Amino acid sequence: MVRQNNLLILILTVGVFGILTTEMGIVGILPVVAERFDISVTEAGLLVSLFALAVAISGPILPLLFSGINRKKVMLLVLGIFVAGNIVSLLTSSFTILLIARIVPAFFHPIYCALALTVAATSVSKEEAPKAVSKVILGVNAGMILGVPITTYIASVTSVEMAMLFFAIVNALALIATLVFIPSMPVKERLTYGTQIGVLKKPIMWVAIATVVFIGSANSSINSFIAEYLGAVTHISGTTLTFALFIFGIASLVGNFAGGRFLTKNAMRTATFFPIVLGLFLMLSFLTGKSVVPMLITLLFWGILFAIGNNVSQYWISSSAQEAPDFANGMFLSCSNLGVTIGTSVGGLFISGMGAQYIVIAGVLFLIMSLASILLRKYMFNPSTQQKAAGSRR
Repeated sequence: MVRQNNLLILILTVGVFGILTTEMGIVGILPVVAERFDISVTEAGLLVSLFALAVAISGPILPLLFSGINRKKVMLLVLGIFVAGNIVSLLTSSFTILLIARIVPAFFHPIYCALALTVAATSVSKEEAPKAVSKVILGVNAGMILGVPITTYIASVTSVEMAMLFFAIVNALALIATLVFIPSMPVKERLTYGTQIGVLKKPIMWVAIATVVFIGSANSSINSFIAEYLGAVTHISGTTLTFALFIFGIASLVGNFAGGRFLTKNAMRTATFFPIVLGLFLMLSFLTGKSVVPMLITLLFWGILFAIGNNVSQYWISSSAQEAPDFANGMFLSCSNLGVTIGTSVGGLFISGMGAQYIVIAGVLFLIMSLASILLRKYMFNPSTQQKAAGSRR
């Protein structure tokens, strides 16, 4: 049983990695895509922002609608759509068709990822659930961050088409593994739509939603333009840029495990200190950004802290709606991707208005807002605070 659960979680992690790599891997090759399709980098950025917007729109809806269907069938459907979309992206010479081939699968993205987080948590005991979920989030972080340097490297030594082929292969491997190794997974206890949507009546849920949007915006305002930042500010490119992005990606894997461990020990303290520490390291880049080695060290901490932020975001929403895990995980993905859309847009404005160096200011501003919402939850929904308030009313 343990071996079967480990295999299940591994397949879910690979599937999530393939889907998130399809979403974020394009970030590192936006300049190459712009050249390939004879468009501006800003227009090419639509491949990121519109994908994220589609996820944000479908996140609260589609996981809810598919929550009562056999889990395996849903996984196969979503992975099949991603494989098809990647193949079209590989073959097309039209930017419009490329955009459509990415946006259509994007609407199905939250279904698989929300389901993967829920299945991982329910496949083990309640005590082991955080560890199982952290492994799937490892796939999320690896896809969001490590997928960028992998894709950048493939495109730099071969072509954009081969990078698209990489997306297709990873999703196809997850599809085949799901078909062969995962048994039928009918839903045994189906929650009504009303029960799941009902969590939105809780004020704590809306505070959590705001926090996740702010953290996602902070991360993406930097991540979406990190290749541009390193090129324009640190003046690195080619192999050195690929190496820097790999450092960032490997650091994110370390941050994933660290985030899970910190949240297990003290979730509130981890959430409170995260925006403060990340904000300090973002500001540090004004001192280190123009020197290669100091910036690579700063980048190492960026990767660790960005990954911890993803762990904090998932925990923040799931702990606010434990009675509706599918819907909560869908909201996590939706809010995170809404943050990507907002952060990418704001980061682009800072680049065009002030220069690439100042995208860190956008990140810091969003981190300040996330800290405010974290402290709001800490004060408003802390049991001891509520008991004191109740006592004073008496």
